[in-house]
Amino acid sequence: MKSLSAVLVAASLLVAACGDDRQSTATESASVDAAAALSALFDEYFERSLELNPIGATSIGDYRYNDRLANSIGPEHRAATHALDSEFLARLQEIDPSGLSDNDRISYELFKHERELDIEAERFPGHLQPINQFRSMTNYFVQIGSGKGLHPFRMVKDYDDFLSRIDDFVIYVDQAMVNMREGMREGVVQSRILMEKALPQVQSQIVESAEESSFYGPINNMPEDFSAADRERLTGAYRDAIENKLVPAYQRLNNFIGDEYLSAARETVGLYALPDGKAWYEFRVRRITTTDLTPDEIHQIGLDEVNRIHEEMRGVMAEVGFDGDLHEFFEFMNTDEQFNFDEAEQLIQGYRDMTDHIAELSKKLFAVFPKTEFEVRRIEPFREKSAAGGQYQSGTADGSRPGIFYANAYDIKSRPIWAMESLFLHEAIPGHHFQRSLQRENEDLPHFRRFGGYTAYTEGWGLYAESLGKELGVYMDPYQYFGALNAELWRAIRLVVDTGIHSKEWSRQEVLDFMYANSAVRSARAIAEAERFMAIPGQALAYKIGQLRIREIRDEAEARLGDRFDVRDFHTQILMDGPLPLSVLEAKIDDWVVSQL
Repeated sequence: MKSLSAVLVAASLLVAACGDDRQSTATESASVDAAAALSALFDEYFERSLELNPIGATSIGDYRYNDRLANSIGPEHRAATHALDSEFLARLQEIDPSGLSDNDRISYELFKHERELDIEAERFPGHLQPINQFRSMTNYFVQIGSGKGLHPFRMVKDYDDFLSRIDDFVIYVDQAMVNMREGMREGVVQSRILMEKALPQVQSQIVESAEESSFYGPINNMPEDFSAADRERLTGAYRDAIENKLVPAYQRLNNFIGDEYLSAARETVGLYALPDGKAWYEFRVRRITTTDLTPDEIHQIGLDEVNRIHEEMRGVMAEVGFDGDLHEFFEFMNTDEQFNFDEAEQLIQGYRDMTDHIAELSKKLFAVFPKTEFEVRRIEPFREKSAAGGQYQSGTADGSRPGIFYANAYDIKSRPIWAMESLFLHEAIPGHHFQRSLQRENEDLPHFRRFGGYTAYTEGWGLYAESLGKELGVYMDPYQYFGALNAELWRAIRLVVDTGIHSKEWSRQEVLDFMYANSAVRSARAIAEAERFMAIPGQALAYKIGQLRIREIRDEAEARLGDRFDVRDFHTQILMDGPLPLSVLEAKIDDWVVSQL
């Protein structure tokens, strides 16, 4: 398959070749027709894809399918997804792109490329590994059903819709076990260590009474305007669903994992160990980074970045007058009590206190701002042990749900104060909250771009946002700047260890040893992060690869424009068209630079 950059270059040449003065009125009319056909195709695809992905619909504020949960790992759903992608790829190729506008042409090629990748991905049996400790529907469903997640609980219908979703979830759980048994026969199984961490998460949902369940949260917080009859009916229905549907489903899954699956799980931790695993990982690397970089090339980039950032850290050591080597400095940063909170709520409140301050500082570097509201919440106890340090959940463009920065306060002594500013810049402002909110608010984008994404762009932007700290006016405390460097170092380490695990056959212990030797990470986070890389191969590569390319693109633009360069305009250009593959983003900014000369 051609790289996306090659495809787009070819498309650009095609447009240029057709753009001479001999273009007829008939051709112009055909171009208008092509644009209209393209728009209609995108709209139809998006509409039909929402039916196949009801949770995705809910996430963007479309509640028409809130009574459904797709059995996405089942054979019927996978066949339907394949049929949809194949149909629309064929229909797209009936549209002549030669006369389209630049933006429509980009949308054409992106849509084509995404459908091709979706079909190519079917080669790899991810559906046989539906559960791990980091990302699985069995965890996610608890989050959305707690009353504090994606699914709204504002009207009686919302409550009834979720009851229907529970029925679909039970089907999903049973399908997961069917698939995992097939994986056992085919040799496509999860690592034992990951399933040992997933098992307590499953067990946490096996409760004696409905009132103990996270799924009872909507009943505890039922709107006051519900009638007495509705309150009584829904309370009884939720108690029945929890005790007679959800708990038995989690119990069946628990028994299956403990009695059957663990003994069949593998001791290896890398994707390389699975059938066709090397090709599987290379595909994931290509798709996630939107580049043609090989695992070996990425591994070396990581090693080089680790060394560079270590030198920056030594500069901080000199600034604060620390007497010792880098490892001793890491130990000091990890153990000195001045860097610790005593209570989890202090961490959460600290992030809340940052919000208005950093939003105001952002005016220095940004000209456009999201309308979507924003708030900080603590990661729920049932998933905090294995969750990342923070995560962002997109809000809805209509304002019905705010963007949410979930902060992890588990093991509060492992959440140092010096790590807070960089994490907030990444997950919140001006990181994911700016990028994803502006994307969703842009009604000029076709829906698949407005609500889709590319991990290298999205996470690259988050890490790039961290790098803006000194320009914004944060990181004034050298220890907070160390925190930013440590966060960047961590993303460089990810390049080394992710490729180490899945391409170079590193063990879990080798990964941990590299982390301990090269960073200030403590045991709890190191273990959680190492196991995250095992669970979602390649995802961790996106951050540093994306950030490096965005920074390179900015440096090139600044060098070419000189005094004409306006960082606020640059950031508008980066954000205004939503996520793009890195090669396409580079070409877009190149065009913008030319227009400024």
